[in-house]
Amino acid sequence: MNQPLPLGAAAQTGRAGLAEVMQKVAHGDKEAFSALYDALAPMVFGIVVRVVRDRAQSEEVAQEVMIDLWRQAARYRPESGSVSTWAATIAHRRAVDRVRSAQAAADREHAQAAREHRTAFDEVAEQVETRLESEQVRRCLRGLTELQRQAVTLAYYRGLTYREVAQTLRTPLPTIKTRMRDGLIRLRDCMGVTA
Repeated sequence: MNQPLPLGAAAQTGRAGLAEVMQKVAHGDKEAFSALYDALAPMVFGIVVRVVRDRAQSEEVAQEVMIDLWRQAARYRPESGSVSTWAATIAHRRAVDRVRSAQAAADREHAQAAREHRTAFDEVAEQVETRLESEQVRRCLRGLTELQRQAVTLAYYRGLTYREVAQTLRTPLPTIKTRMRDGLIRLRDCMGVTA
């Protein structure tokens, strides 16, 4: 008859003893689980704390591993290895998962913070740069003749072609082309753009 092991008995038994205890745990024997817990919890915690390196999180992960052992006891196969090896494997996997999860969360937070910081900075810098460029363009436009300023404004701000500019200003097309070329050269020089 299957009698539950007294507390601490699993710690005193070898590989075969823990396999027997695991079999009882698989059938829902709480006393056997208590014995299994006493035998494996220190080893499980030791493995986890070496990987996770945070005591509080290690305690959480070790508890999760012990709960996994309770829930998955029926999956244990003695021919695949000892109970200790099986528990150590589960502990190591859980610990690595916790570290990866924590690292992924930290990476996401860092990336989000960097995006927020960079976006705010870029928006302000872009607005300042646009405002400065607009002021410089206005100042340089004031340095052009009236016909040059009108022709450039119609072409670049209203999107008119040379022919449409000539028609709008009632000026011959060759004159508009010449004034625009001269005006653009003066703008380029005023803006400090190098060709």
